[in-house]
Amino acid sequence: MSRVGQSPVDIPEGVACEIAGQLFTAKGKLGELKLSIVDEIEVSQEENQLLMKPRNNSKHAQELWGTMRSLVQNVVRGVDEGFTKNLEIVGVGYRAALEGNEIVLQLGYSHEVRFSIPDGIKITCERPTLIKVNGIDKQKVGQVAANIRKYRKPEPYKGKGIRYENEYILRKEGKKK
Repeated sequence: MSRVGQSPVDIPEGVACEIAGQLFTAKGKLGELKLSIVDEIEVSQEENQLLMKPRNNSKHAQELWGTMRSLVQNVVRGVDEGFTKNLEIVGVGYRAALEGNEIVLQLGYSHEVRFSIPDGIKITCERPTLIKVNGIDKQKVGQVAANIRKYRKPEPYKGKGIRYENEYILRKEGKKK
């Protein structure tokens, strides 16, 4: 039995949910998202809650039960509040700036790194060393943040690079004389 799958998903005010066969659609103030539900899971709506339950007692249905509930919750939360990932840039001369539909990163290379912002994602730079990635799709926000971080991962000796906001970097001791 899935403990995650048993709990219902609350639908906040201003979010309209629609179930058409195995296609789940949520519309909210930030936009609209669709999610394809696997055949082993049945979704039903009762007043302002969504309930998930497996169609049969197979092992595969039990495995997907909690996963589908979490994905449905992320869709509902995304169209209501949205998701944010914050990236910090640490290092002398390292900075970011927005230019049109691109973010320009100076990360200690001999050239600038240009990253084009995909559709559905909003990136802001409040400071040259802070990047905020916003969007309604949790997976897309996380993937864009990971792609930006990939250009210069934090190194363990001085901690220079791009890191998530409260990420702890395990530091190593340098050379000894």
